[in-house]
Amino acid sequence: MPVWALVLPFGAAGLLAASLGLPMGTTLAAVCALALVGAVIAAVHHAEVVAHRVGEPFGTLVLAVAITVIEVALIVSMMLAGGPDKATLPRDTIYAAVMIICTGVVGICLLAGGLSHHEQTFRLEGANSALSALVALAGLSLVLPTFTTSSPVGTYTVSQLVFVAVSSLALWAIFVFVQTVRHRDYFLPLKNAADEDVHAAPPSKLLAFASFGLLLVALVSVVGLAKQLSPVIEAAVAAAGAPKAVIGIAIALLVLLPETWAAVRAALADRLQTSMNLALGSALASIGLTIPAVVVTATVLDLPLTLGLPPKDLVLLALTFLVGAITLGTGRTNVMQGAVHLVLFAAFLFLSLVP
Repeated sequence: MPVWALVLPFGAAGLLAASLGLPMGTTLAAVCALALVGAVIAAVHHAEVVAHRVGEPFGTLVLAVAITVIEVALIVSMMLAGGPDKATLPRDTIYAAVMIICTGVVGICLLAGGLSHHEQTFRLEGANSALSALVALAGLSLVLPTFTTSSPVGTYTVSQLVFVAVSSLALWAIFVFVQTVRHRDYFLPLKNAADEDVHAAPPSKLLAFASFGLLLVALVSVVGLAKQLSPVIEAAVAAAGAPKAVIGIAIALLVLLPETWAAVRAALADRLQTSMNLALGSALASIGLTIPAVVVTATVLDLPLTLGLPPKDLVLLALTFLVGAITLGTGRTNVMQGAVHLVLFAAFLFLSLVP
């Protein structure tokens, strides 16, 4: 194991511990930001070690679920700390995560992979299964609350919340079963990648367990540092006069850095199937695990929760899923599809700042 892969997670964790007891000034914020980047690099390295040991699609599932679980903890803790002012934070963060993954991460992967390898392929069966589940989850969680009539616009009643939470968790669990057991072959590459890792001997069980532990340390550091930096982000957003939804975007961008980097590296290595597994699996976990957690928190503690998206975001979400269905319709990609997704990503960011 490289020395830096051992030092970076513990260094970031140490800075996180220090930031908890010190005021977040400009210098400390800058150092924490550098530590966050280092933790992301370490997280991706250790995730790849684990993935190489357990194989696809379990390796990508480990990274996606680990990051999502910690992201859920971050959202819930901010809900508890913010009270009524954070009623839309779960919605904004989940929506931002879905848009960042489906337009930004997928777009960068397709563009980078297309520039490097001209044309790439992936399994249609797995991608379409993931996309159909993602459309259903997003529709139940982010779209329907805008149109239901039993409670104020954008909200669900308690019974509706329970139904959506159970449905989201069940659908995600069924997808994981399909991905890892029932139809695992749907999520395996069509051909071997050209990078050296394919033919390298898998790491030992001891090294894999060590990397898994360090992966968790790195991810906790990433999310913890993101939370520590969030007041700085909130202050910058307020000073710029930007909408509050930008805070959710900033949090999602920080938390998704490890997955983004891992997905882009896979695309550059001509392993687009791994990139798709990471991207779509992460988007599914972002809804399937986050919605039940925030519903339980809001219901038990009687906190307000607004899930329904405003009209502008509904249109962008629908456009993203439409383009995604076209992109995933052939199993072959090139730079054009990457460019289209990135234009949608740019529109999402621009319209979030200038609604």
